[in-house]
Amino acid sequence: IDSEGWPAPIRTASPISFLLCSSGISSVKSSNKMSGANPFAQFEKTFSQAGTTYKYFDLASIDSKYDQLPYSIRVLLESAVRNCDNFHILEKDVQSILGWSPALKQGSNDVEVSFKPARVILQDFTGVPAVVDFAAMRDAVLDLGGDPEKINPICPADLVIDHSVQVDFARAPDALAKNQSLEFERNKERFTFLKWGAKAFNNMLIVPPGSGIVHQVNLEYLARVVFENDATDGSKILYPDSVVGTDSHTTMINGLGVLGWGVGGIEAEAVMLGQSISMLLPEVIGYKLEGKLSPLVTSTDLVLTITKHLRQLGVVGKFVEFYGPGVAELSIADRATISNMCPEYGATVGYFPIDENTLGYMKQTNRSEKKIDIIRQYLKATQQLRNYADAAQDPKFTQSITLDLSTVVTSVSGPKRPHDRVSVSDMPEDFKSCLSSPVGFKGFAIAPEAQSAFGEFQWDDGKTYKLHHGSVVIAAITSCTNTSNPSVMLGAGLLAKKAVEKGLSILPYIKTSLSPGSGVVTYYLKESGVIPYLEKLGFDIVGYGCMTCIGNSGPLEENVVNTIEKNGLVCAGVLSGNRNFEGRIHPNTRANYLASPLLVIAYAIAGRVDIDFEKEPLGVDANGKNVFLQDIWPTRSEIQEVENKHVIPAMFQEVYSKIELGSQDWQTLQVSEGKLFSWSADSTYIKRPPFFEGMTRDLPKLQSIQKARCLLFLGDSVTTDHISPAGSIARTSPAARFLSERNITPRDFNSYGSRRGNDAIMSRGTFANIRLVNKLVEKTGPRTVHIPSQEELDIFDAAERYREEGTPLVLVVGKDYGSGSSRDWAAKGPFLLGVKAVIAESYERIHRSNLVGMGIIPLQFLPGQSAETLNLTGREVYNIALPESGLKPGQKIQVEADGTVFETILRFDTEVDITYYKNGGILNYMIRKMLS
Repeated sequence: IDSEGWPAPIRTASPISFLLCSSGISSVKSSNKMSGANPFAQFEKTFSQAGTTYKYFDLASIDSKYDQLPYSIRVLLESAVRNCDNFHILEKDVQSILGWSPALKQGSNDVEVSFKPARVILQDFTGVPAVVDFAAMRDAVLDLGGDPEKINPICPADLVIDHSVQVDFARAPDALAKNQSLEFERNKERFTFLKWGAKAFNNMLIVPPGSGIVHQVNLEYLARVVFENDATDGSKILYPDSVVGTDSHTTMINGLGVLGWGVGGIEAEAVMLGQSISMLLPEVIGYKLEGKLSPLVTSTDLVLTITKHLRQLGVVGKFVEFYGPGVAELSIADRATISNMCPEYGATVGYFPIDENTLGYMKQTNRSEKKIDIIRQYLKATQQLRNYADAAQDPKFTQSITLDLSTVVTSVSGPKRPHDRVSVSDMPEDFKSCLSSPVGFKGFAIAPEAQSAFGEFQWDDGKTYKLHHGSVVIAAITSCTNTSNPSVMLGAGLLAKKAVEKGLSILPYIKTSLSPGSGVVTYYLKESGVIPYLEKLGFDIVGYGCMTCIGNSGPLEENVVNTIEKNGLVCAGVLSGNRNFEGRIHPNTRANYLASPLLVIAYAIAGRVDIDFEKEPLGVDANGKNVFLQDIWPTRSEIQEVENKHVIPAMFQEVYSKIELGSQDWQTLQVSEGKLFSWSADSTYIKRPPFFEGMTRDLPKLQSIQKARCLLFLGDSVTTDHISPAGSIARTSPAARFLSERNITPRDFNSYGSRRGNDAIMSRGTFANIRLVNKLVEKTGPRTVHIPSQEELDIFDAAERYREEGTPLVLVVGKDYGSGSSRDWAAKGPFLLGVKAVIAESYERIHRSNLVGMGIIPLQFLPGQSAETLNLTGREVYNIALPESGLKPGQKIQVEADGTVFETILRFDTEVDITYYKNGGILNYMIRKMLS
């Protein structure tokens, strides 16, 4: 950390390579032969402050229509102008971005451009495989006769360890210490490897475990808003902060005015190695906010409303930019909450341009006044400082839609998807409808006679408790979506205080937990005096990480599990997270609802999700009087008063001044000093991946796919959680067998997410989700049919059988394949299983990119066609003919399946996609590039 409380300068391998990535003005001045003169150097301007000269590009002087561009597009333009050398970034990229207009329509007049983000951010689940790949690439370069130290991050990369901690212990004062101790015990090998990576590779900052959630740490500490780099002549270079991350919720930083989004781990690795991102110039949807929120409504209610609205509109692959006078009514934390759930509404970004509120947040989070003044001056000079009350500043949009904030009501989303918003007042009827509806996103198909089922069990206190359909068994205040927002966190604390004072309590078997997104949250909860009340209700702090939101909810008590399973109950989890896909939160919570932290506590007190809060009391007070939710619900003004008093810059200074030190356990980790990693054959966490085995300097020959079999025949909305689960390893799974054969006990299996550094585990965990619906088999689960023998097998075992027979594999799926978290193993896993192509009705943006990055062909049914309309069963032999004349983006590819011939769209969207595929994937391309 520098003297003004900002992240310290990153170590660089060489000044030239770093400047190429993130400060094009200096690269123009350099004599690096790989970098041509910047054709836009004439638009470089300067200003001086306190004896320092600051350089920037005056974008408005390039084109008179600059002020009509959406603010998000202006960030893309600045990067292209600054980095333009007609080698990495072409002049035509700049002209294409300048030519953006509302008439641009995706799919009809696509425009490809290149973009160089200023930095990359990773979390440990996706960061470990990235560092593993870097280490393996060094070995591959060495094997092919090159210099392994050329494999080094060029762009700054920050890795926050936040995905490893699990809620093993809860509802106890020592839960935090026990969970963190167990986290280190389970993950010591991974943490040692990451600490080695921080030393072995340049430009890589590791934030140790126990510090917080990656996106909240990014918001509160890592984000620069505007970068300030040293130029070769002693001046400073200013340019907008921008970031790509290996987590889909990287978009949260859009709330601070930093353009950022999630990419696959594979694509992020290429950016770290200095490559630009090839992307299609997006449509930009203007989302106008008007009016004010009701005093009783939270930012969570707002984001769930927006998520449902935009998902219905259809914004996949598009930018959403918020504008209108209502934006000024929202805090930066409120905006970050909305941006956080951008993947859930399907857009690439949910962007809030920078305004004075943004700069005020920077001050609140202990960024220096001097830095803020420079940022303000730069933003004004480049017309990037927004006044939401001034309609004259509104840019042109592809389409504009409006939301009146006063219409937002208290809401939850579920039971299986984050965009299925339900008004709290409608929950009793909605849940009842879900019980009886056919199996689907809003249905469990519980027979009428079974809807009154219940089960009883005894608890440690000697009492007998009863579970019904809708009983809450997990209630978690979790996830950066909400824990980054003081208003909802303090609101939860005030609600807990009022509830305790009214004599309310929570049933002892409900697994309650509080996992703050940073130490700052704990600081202000303590200072405001609400911690004792949260603890009294069972919401003890259990760890600093994603925890329940990503499936690290830990085990439920055995008697609770047995009661649920024996009676076939649809029990519920309520969490303040952003994802509630089936099977993600816990195997025994079939219904999961996203809610504000306040509602998490309210439903936990109620003990069930089908309560009518308006008519039914939560309990009775000491005088026997009914206590309703409205009696303990704090108003927005009450919360604001506490927030203004207790959320102060000193807290951020105190927490982040020592964030890189880590715990005593972290500090005492001993790591080797070598630049090449010493792989251990006995490790079940870190293993050299086979991606580069047999690789040569020359490109492999392009071949059609012949006599392929369908490994899985799937429906719509198959998520990356279905493809590559992050949660616990089932004891009967192929991965469990692999671990047991190596004398690993079930207690130490850990999670799939924690073992992403070992391809042997991850390939066995591919499609291991217990809720996977494969139409080739009758029952839900990770099974399939080996077609030639008609034998039903675990998916991994079937894939191995096909491999032994030399049979290539395809997947046939429905709409939105690969939705959910950006997860590189959702592409790496199928690749290792032998999948050569996927045929889908549509793809999630990041996952399609990841498939390309691993050399898997994404094919898309023509509009109006599907496996169903073509009468495919998944039992056919598939032949996919690739043209000898070469591949072109979006061309038609013919597929033949047992005599049925149909055309598909080749979802290689850019020439870069084709280049990656020809090389066998993006990492193979990078290795060959380093050798050239």
